[in-house]
Amino acid sequence: MSNDSQADLESEISRTRAELAATIDELTTRLHPKTQAKNAADAAKQAADDAKDFVTGQGLPGVDNRDRNAKVLLATAAAGVALVVAIVVRATRS
Repeated sequence: MSNDSQADLESEISRTRAELAATIDELTTRLHPKTQAKNAADAAKQAADDAKDFVTGQGLPGVDNRDRNAKVLLATAAAGVALVVAIVVRATRS
């Protein structure tokens, strides 16, 4: 094996190790519970903003994931209101 090919091989191994370390660092960051919680909180805030925009007549954002999240939030809110109304009606009839 010549010195050039050995040096090339060692250089490739070093690059591969660096790429692997960077990938592991990225996965560790993405999968960390605090990162997951922050991402979930950000998505909930975005869904609330999108739902508010829809209710005020500005429409949905046109992004599938955000549309779905806003619709789920609106449906959950509607179900909560319906539940409260049913409890109040039942309580007044008793």
